Amino acid sequence: MKLDILAFGVHPDDIELSCSGVLLVEKNNGKRTGIIDLTKGELGTRGSGEIRLKEAAVAAKILRVDVRENLGMADGFFKNDETHQRIIVAALRKYRPEIILCNAKTDRHPDHGRSAKLISDAAFLAGLSKVETFENGKAQEAWRPKHLFHYIQDKFIEPDFVIDVSSVFEEKIEAIKAYASQFYVGSDEGPQTYISTPDFLESVIYRHKWFGKMIGVKYAEGFVKEKMIGIKGFDAII
Repeated sequence: MKLDILAFGVHPDDIELSCSGVLLVEKNNGKRTGIIDLTKGELGTRGSGEIRLKEAAVAAKILRVDVRENLGMADGFFKNDETHQRIIVAALRKYRPEIILCNAKTDRHPDHGRSAKLISDAAFLAGLSKVETFENGKAQEAWRPKHLFHYIQDKFIEPDFVIDVSSVFEEKIEAIKAYASQFYVGSDEGPQTYISTPDFLESVIYRHKWFGKMIGVKYAEGFVKEKMIGIKGFDAII
């Protein structure tokens, strides 16, 4: 299955918090979208890896993605090395996306920055024909996405561009709340964590309002580019 946009997250809920609005917007535009989670988030204080897999499946239905996979890497201990790069290369060649969305380059959680570099390095390697990977015993063809963008997570980073997600923001919040083990959804069961209070979800909403204010819309998501991007004409600008 060829995808137009493939979003990578270290933990189930990374995508929902940071770039699920864009996935919904592009799905409404007729694009094929997908999500790949590197880990199950099994080291999280609340819930478990198994619970988060179930929550991710619920969120995937809300986001209407064409595919969602979990690579089962070790939460907190995966590395940006050849073994892990080849796993990502194989995934990129399998789905052949035009655009990749991935974790912030630097953030409060150390997994996020490490994942950003892993995905970026693998995206380059995926375009080298002499890097061999296989699917079902068959050699995969080289593939390099046209663009890779980093979404913005907990740490504020000035975006290179923002995308209006006002029309789908309610669905985005619904997808976030699918992770009832992690976020406050009307009850406060389990140990309190940085992300389990009502204030955290409010901060997520305010961040999107701030990005929206930058372009005169209600809600937006922000992204950081790795290379110069161009537009076909001024009509493409809000």
